[in-house]
Amino acid sequence: MKLATFSHAGSTRLGAIDGDEVVDLAAAVPALPHEMLGFLEAGPEALRAAHAALSGGPRLALGEVRLEAPLARPPKFLAVGLNYADHVAEAGLEVPKHPTIFNKQSTCVTGPRDAIHVPRVSHVLDYEGELGFVIGRRCRHVRREDAPDVIAGYLVVNDVTVRDWQLRTPTWTMGKSFDTHGPIGPWLVTPDELRDPHQLRLRTWVNGEPRQDSNTKELIFDCFQLVEHLSTAFTLEPGDLIATGTPSGVGITMKPPQLLKAGDVVRVGIEGIGELENPVVAEPGLAPEAAA
Repeated sequence: MKLATFSHAGSTRLGAIDGDEVVDLAAAVPALPHEMLGFLEAGPEALRAAHAALSGGPRLALGEVRLEAPLARPPKFLAVGLNYADHVAEAGLEVPKHPTIFNKQSTCVTGPRDAIHVPRVSHVLDYEGELGFVIGRRCRHVRREDAPDVIAGYLVVNDVTVRDWQLRTPTWTMGKSFDTHGPIGPWLVTPDELRDPHQLRLRTWVNGEPRQDSNTKELIFDCFQLVEHLSTAFTLEPGDLIATGTPSGVGITMKPPQLLKAGDVVRVGIEGIGELENPVVAEPGLAPEAAA
């Protein structure tokens, strides 16, 4: 099942994607929570009700609705650095022995078609296409073999990064967390539909030009290892979002660097999930050149 958050006729609510239509779950099952976090917290019964609505629930054409970020404000937005060997090599670093974890502030989250801002304080803006997954139930000390049971679904992430701010300090949070720098979506694909998250082609384009082309089988630490690692230290909760890292082909390592600028369009696609397509614009109010 593909679970989406969409806006239509002045309200935002949950839907289930079926081909080129969206089943309006709020209309089909009014008792269901109308936003994704509440839906995930409601557990298996909510998912069963959504499945049942697919057969007879009211539908809208996908082209008539606005897709929003599936989770408007994840409780945690965690990410993994240096998790593809080819990206480690292009960065000139050693393969990590343990996952390199950082956090993106959840206020960076934006939708699958929303604009990415070139910040007022920097023009060193880069893309990072990534597989993301969302936790479906509260858990701690999860073994790798049990990790699939706590994952609610998978989505596409663009871990947009302000490189000069990222590299100012050993921790990366500031350079990773600017507003609009967390496009996610286009929907949440449940594990039963995706099956193996570690055999998916991942690609990124800028203005139609291929930049990244890899496969999630190349992850150094896979999704299930990450659940085990993270839950060793702290409780994972429904709605927590984990971005698993990016492969080679980021703009900063190209010669010369190919950074994002206003007017660009970034598209990230993952086989079996879908695509994000985000225009790049100057942060409203002041062009980056004027702030320099």
